[in-house]
Amino acid sequence: MEYYINKTITANFDQAIELVTEALKTEGFGVLSEIDIQQKLKEKLDVDFRKYKILGACNPPSAHKALLQEDKIGTMLPCNVIVQEIDENQVEVAAVDPVASMMAVDNERVAAVAKEIKSKLEKVIASL
Repeated sequence: MEYYINKTITANFDQAIELVTEALKTEGFGVLSEIDIQQKLKEKLDVDFRKYKILGACNPPSAHKALLQEDKIGTMLPCNVIVQEIDENQVEVAAVDPVASMMAVDNERVAAVAKEIKSKLEKVIASL
């Protein structure tokens, strides 16, 4: 089983970040965090790395449902979405598959929420 949902799009990196953020918003997600891996690796290890950002996306109603069913589920939130430059004007966008990541949680109600979120993330990726 794949642990992510992905698509490569034709866009520059900054445009891709904007497109992904808007597509997430359309499906009810907000971006809670943004980690610039390129910057952090340069800062911490003095290595050069391609443009790569991790967006921490959250759908508040779904997160609330999951938290009501399983109080430790916050260890698996938010849903991470990566945006990475593959080549000039070629960017890969990949989102975690919440069904795959929640397999470790033995709770059918949480699994149902994970399926809802997966459907929303698939729509986000498909819309790009």
